[in-house]
Amino acid sequence: MGRFAPLSAKRRKFVDDSVSSGVSLNRMVWRRFRRNKLAFSSLVLIGLMTLTAIAGYLITPDHTPHCNQQYLELTALKPMSRATFVHTKLPEGSPTRRGLLHRMCHGEPLPYRAQPVYSWHYEGDTLVAESYTGSIPNDGETLRLARSEVIEVTQRTFILGTDSYGRDVLSLLLIGSRVSLSVGFIAILIALLIGITLGSLAGYFGGWVDNATMWFINVVWSIPTVLLVIAITFALGKGFWQVFVAVGLTMWVDIARVVRGQVMSLKEKEYVEAARALGFRSGRIIFHHILPNTVGALIVIAASNFASAILLEAGLSFLGIGVQPPMVSWGSMVKENTGHLLLDNAYLALLPGAAIMVVVLAFMLLGTGIRDAVDVKR
Repeated sequence: MGRFAPLSAKRRKFVDDSVSSGVSLNRMVWRRFRRNKLAFSSLVLIGLMTLTAIAGYLITPDHTPHCNQQYLELTALKPMSRATFVHTKLPEGSPTRRGLLHRMCHGEPLPYRAQPVYSWHYEGDTLVAESYTGSIPNDGETLRLARSEVIEVTQRTFILGTDSYGRDVLSLLLIGSRVSLSVGFIAILIALLIGITLGSLAGYFGGWVDNATMWFINVVWSIPTVLLVIAITFALGKGFWQVFVAVGLTMWVDIARVVRGQVMSLKEKEYVEAARALGFRSGRIIFHHILPNTVGALIVIAASNFASAILLEAGLSFLGIGVQPPMVSWGSMVKENTGHLLLDNAYLALLPGAAIMVVVLAFMLLGTGIRDAVDVKR
């Protein structure tokens, strides 16, 4: 018993070309995908962002939890600004150093106290430094520290500057990618689970099952998505995991409608009739013989919904009902820096907005590229 439908003329030609050239179907699809420069570049970009999100605090300039190390003297520094820091021992001693996995996932507090200064020099066993005030040199408090208290004096470059709280903007952007990609990934898993299940049952069995499912789909479809997400968020509460569930519970409708239409078309094929004649159970026919033929359509809609999930999370965080401080997301960064749009530091709001735009566009181009690569009609 075959698993897929009989080949059409164009698909048969596609298979014959791959067989005659000695190249597998998967490799031929991969070659077609690589020829699409925009789609392939989007795949590379998404891969790099995923690696960045996984590495997390291991690659961010600020390794503290949520990249929340604040230097109020260094607020709104321009990109590529440099500052000198005096590192001194903590009164309570250095915190216990965690393992690599814990540091990668949660970060770790600084094992020293960092004080920004204008200038410094030693006078015998005493370090004399002028505290940074953010105005002009020779206007700060003079620090006198014993040499035994000083760990080191270093310079640090803030590549993208600092925000209104003196936090490193590059670190916030890098760690903020975790929230966006995590929301998209988990929300799509929830949406696929619900949408494929309801859509396949409605399309295959029809009758009252289809009527009841379509009634429920139409009810959910009639509610504006943003309002539905906000309502679910209020019901579940504000927080990291609540956003995942809220977004996932509103994105399954598109998937269910597409799967229902595909299943209704495919269940009339000869190979499905043959499977019924052989006595296969309905569950096996649906999941082993029908759903594999809907993968192409599901990939495109999943990529589109992934992009929509990122936008929804950013919108919720911008409204203050998404992830809560001190956790960082690109939407909350835009909200915190909207006041700078009319000032010299407009880039503080534009950078996270541009990151959202680039990621959403990358997922849309990736979905389109995969569709074109597996479409034998093109």
